Amino acid sequence: MIDAKDVPSPEQPEDAFAAVVALRGLAAALERAAVDHALAQGWTWNHIGQALGMSAQAAHKRLSPSRRTPPPQDR
Repeated sequence: MIDAKDVPSPEQPEDAFAAVVALRGLAAALERAAVDHALAQGWTWNHIGQALGMSAQAAHKRLSPSRRTPPPQDR
């Protein structure tokens, strides 16, 4: 868990932007791994979409293993 005291201050933009990029990469990797495990456990795209606050179609379009683009840190 990330503690708020460890987050760089916006008054230090270089550190803050680096943290934002790192957090985006971490979130994307966690999301993709969780989707892979959910699919392996038999979850439907409707269930995955509900868990992520989006429609089944949106979840499938963005997160389906066959349609994925590389995570931000790999681009």
